[in-house]
This record gives sequence, C-alpha cells and structure tokens, in this order.
Amino acid sequence: MTSGIHHITLITRKVQPNVDFYAGFLGLRLVKRTAGFEDAAQLHLFYGDDAGSPGSLISFLVWEDGAPGRVGHGQPSEVAFAIAPESIGFWLTRALRYNVTATGPTHEFGEPVIRLKDPDGVIVKLVGSDAVATPALHATSDIPQKDAIRRLRGATILTATPDGTAAFVTRHFGYAEADRADAIRRLVSQSGDIIDVRDAGGFWTAAPGTGTIDHIAFRATSEAAVKDLRTQLEAEDAGEINAHDRKYFYSLYVREPGGTLFEFATDAPGMTVDESPQTLGTNLFVPEHFGGNLQDNLVMLPQFGLPGEERFTERDLPFIHRLHQADNPDGTTLVLLHGSGANETSLLPLGRQIAPNALLLSLRGRSTEEGHPRFFRRLTPVTFDQKDIASEVEAFVAMIDEAVSAYGLNRDKMVFVGYSNGANMLIATMLLHPGLIRQAALLRMMNPLDTVPEADLSGTDILLVTGKTDGYSRYAAPLEGVLREAGATLSTVTLNAGHEIGPMDADAVREWLRTIAD
Repeated sequence: MTSGIHHITLITRKVQPNVDFYAGFLGLRLVKRTAGFEDAAQLHLFYGDDAGSPGSLISFLVWEDGAPGRVGHGQPSEVAFAIAPESIGFWLTRALRYNVTATGPTHEFGEPVIRLKDPDGVIVKLVGSDAVATPALHATSDIPQKDAIRRLRGATILTATPDGTAAFVTRHFGYAEADRADAIRRLVSQSGDIIDVRDAGGFWTAAPGTGTIDHIAFRATSEAAVKDLRTQLEAEDAGEINAHDRKYFYSLYVREPGGTLFEFATDAPGMTVDESPQTLGTNLFVPEHFGGNLQDNLVMLPQFGLPGEERFTERDLPFIHRLHQADNPDGTTLVLLHGSGANETSLLPLGRQIAPNALLLSLRGRSTEEGHPRFFRRLTPVTFDQKDIASEVEAFVAMIDEAVSAYGLNRDKMVFVGYSNGANMLIATMLLHPGLIRQAALLRMMNPLDTVPEADLSGTDILLVTGKTDGYSRYAAPLEGVLREAGATLSTVTLNAGHEIGPMDADAVREWLRTIAD
C-alpha cells in the first residue's frame, strides 16, 4: 500500500562519521550517492533497506564543516527506526560495544524505545514494533537478519501550532490520529508508520544547519497524485510550492502551518533506475543540469570509505580543510589557498587539473569579511590588517607542521598554490617564515606586508601568474623586486585574463612544475 513516509532528509557536518554510524553501526545499506540537485558541490547520500525501498530511506545533505543548526519548533526533532521487539537487548549490547550512548529502554505508546544520538547529535530512536512491513531486510556480517533495522517507524515534529500541523498531515498525507500522551498526538498512516506531533509552544524556533532534520517526504502513488496535491494546496493558499523531477522520484515541497518542510514523493521510478539491485550505492550521480562536468564535481565532493574500506581519516587541525586523494597517488601534495569569499572546495578542480596524481590539501581562511572567509582581514582593497596577518601566518605555519605529522606528508614534495587573498597569505608566510615553503604558485597576487622583513628565500621556486587586464596587476612588478631581492628563483607568466582564474592558470602552473622538475 502506498502511504506513509517515503524518506526523511537530514543535514550532516562530517560525511565519514555519518557513514560509520548509519552504514556501520546501524547496518543500513548505502543505496544512493548523488551530487546535490541545487548545489553540485554538495554530496547527498541515501541509506535504506536492501532494495532501497520507499519507507526505509533516510538521506543526508552533506554540509561538510558547515555551521550547526538549532532544533526548535517548525522542524522535526527525532527520527525512529523499527526493529523487532525482541532485538532491544541486541541493540543495547551493540551500543555499549561501539561506545554509542544509549538511553532506555522506555515505553512510548506501548512500544519499547531506545534513544541514541548520531554523530551530529540528532536523536535516533530504535523502536520495537511489528506495526510496519519489512520487504527487504539488510543484514551485515555482525547484524543478523532477525535483529536488522526493518524500516522507518516515523518521526517527531516540533510545532507551535499542533492543531494546524496535525490537521495538515491528516488532510493531505493519509494519516489519522490514533492516540495522545502528554503534549504528543500520534498520527498513523495506512502503512503503519507514525508522525508524532509534539506541542512545542514557548520553545525557540528552529534554525537550519548541520545536526538538524531538513524535511519529511511522504509517499505518493503517482506523478498525477503529486500534481493533484499541488492543485489542492494552491486552492488552500498553502504558501510557496516547488515541484521537481529528482530522477528517482517526482515530488513537491511545501511547508505546513507550523513551518516544517514536507515533500510528497513518488515511489517510481525508484533507486534502481540507474543502478542494479546488486550495485546500489556504488556510483555517483551528477544531475545533468550542471553540465555533466563529472570530474569537477567529483573533486569537490568529500570522500569517504564504507565499513571495511580504506579511509583517510581527517584530523582536527587549526584550519578547516578538505583532503582529496588521487586514484594513483604520486606522493606529492598540493596545498591550496582560496581567494576572498571562497572556501576550501573552490580551488579543488583547479588543483586536480594541475596535478592529477597529487594529494590535494585545501584550506578555508579563518578571518571573515561580511561573513565570507579570508585568510586575513583587509582595511581597504589594497591595505591589510597587519596584526591579523601576523597571527594568521603563525596559525598557518602550525597548520602545515601538524598536517605533515598527521597525514605523513613529504615536505620536499609539497607545492603551495594560492589565489588572490590566498596567494597574499603565501607571500606573507614566505617573508615571515623563510624556508617553510619551497615551491609556490601565486595567482593574481600582491605584497600584503607594510614592512618587508629581511628574508632569505634562496632555494625557493616561485611562479607569479598575472592577468593582463587585472586591476591589481600593477602590484606584480614591485612584488617581483621584493622576492628577487630575497633570493627567490622567479618565473612569471602574464595571461590574457582579468582577476578571474581558469584553465590557462592550470596550464601555466603545470608547465612551471614540469620545468622546475627537469
């Protein structure tokens, strides 16, 4: 019967702990990995039962190193999975063995419940229940089929308008109120799953971000049913409605009166439309409207390993950073520093064009300007906060020292590439800490230091890449003088470009690396 929940979507801050918890600890199957439909640089993962059945699916938008959200009314607060009632003891023992904090069991509406928290702090309930059907259990090497998660049991919604929220769910998605306890109304679908509507009046409002539940998707019989619902919602003046073809389902989005985002999604064509049942979750899908540039999308998406696979564990270091491993690593490391307003993913495609076999280590600047990352603050477009430069250079030096130790990097095979503000950070670092950087490619750069210290840059190879029509190009010649006087070996390239960078820059850096290697 087509009713109830199709999937629930959350937002996670770190992909590897998320995979370890949902695929590893909970034993769900990874059934789909895609680039985001709204943002190709965002990874989206779906977990579910062995067949990727609607009603078993939980998905995650990966906001790697993104800002945390706030749980409050206008948002779901808990997600629940169904297990066999006699499996409660198995999961309590498993939580103890995996060092996952578990509370309970308690009884809610007559069912035993264990509460866990996932790595982002989201409450995950394991509910002993025979109320939902289980078409395709996914067992693992250490989770017997009899104890495996069956499918979604339901979700809890926090709302300041419980009457309106409950009425919206019952009116449009086929639920009926079955029980009440304290501040909760339990709504049950014909498929047996539940929505608990909790009165959160007086509580604070939700804020989007990592560690929150983004939306609940309900099951639709067909695309025609989705379009019919849209007509009903428009007649009710239900607010903004968006409809989309998500390849695996057709759906619409709408907010209920309390503010929670709902989706109405078709079962068809399903998760096997582009992968066989045996290979579910092994290939990355990039939406066609992003131009099909698969390589650029791949390098910007965070990497992870499934249980039993090799993984490159990211360390907690002074700068937020992204690592991207090559398929055939050659032992070199490209350290990438972005320009103003960008982030740690921005230069990854350029880095992979420059060095197909290098480990990419891309950093996010820690200073901000109007909410956007920079490596140090500026006072005007061409003058900079000298104290901020000095302190951030010290932090950057510590970052490199710790990264070398944490990731086993070879200092002699490290190349630093910086663009604009990131290039200026590298210049300041070389002048204030000579010898740390031996090979640097600087794109659209200028000297950020008011006072240039005496520095010995002998043995340092530097490439300066200037844009002919770049408004900052006039600062290149004075910088050349500073670096030559310090003893650096310079190569210069002027491209038919402005301040923007692109494939010509990758070609220039790649050719320079070939030249200095000869």
